[in-house]
Amino acid sequence: MARFDDICATFWDEDPHGSLAPLTDPVVREAERRLGVRLPQALLEILRIRNGGLVADAWNAFPTDVATSWSETHVPFDELLGVGRPGDEWSLLESPSLVEEWGLPSPLVLLSGDGHCWIALDYRACGPHGEPSVTWFDTESGTDSVTELPLARDFRSFVERLTSADSLDPEPAGDGGR
Repeated sequence: MARFDDICATFWDEDPHGSLAPLTDPVVREAERRLGVRLPQALLEILRIRNGGLVADAWNAFPTDVATSWSETHVPFDELLGVGRPGDEWSLLESPSLVEEWGLPSPLVLLSGDGHCWIALDYRACGPHGEPSVTWFDTESGTDSVTELPLARDFRSFVERLTSADSLDPEPAGDGGR
């Protein structure tokens, strides 16, 4: 398992679309006020390096012990939403409306996803000022309800378990295990 500080140094990939404006303390305070939660310091540390964007290939997957609709071995984490200003698309600030739209439980702060599957900070157990766990939510699991898979006790632990999706994919059939 890699150390958080080592991952932070290589966390971001080049992003042709760029990122949101640099993260400032006033923007964080406003985001926390709008979301009604305290954001984890580990998340803010990464977002102060770059405020959202593509995650480097070395850190684009979280291994799982159970199969999901995405993969037998992992869930994707190829993008991390930043903290935008009101009106910015695809920002953590969009969480309340996306949670409602996709029928997800609340309170959550969505970190990454495409609508059908999300990785989120889950505040249900800790309350708005506690340290949220990180959970995978799947709206297309083949059941009538949203499937949940707890991933990590907190964001820092989540980051420290990230790895490359390529390292988790099974060997292609017919290659003789090479």
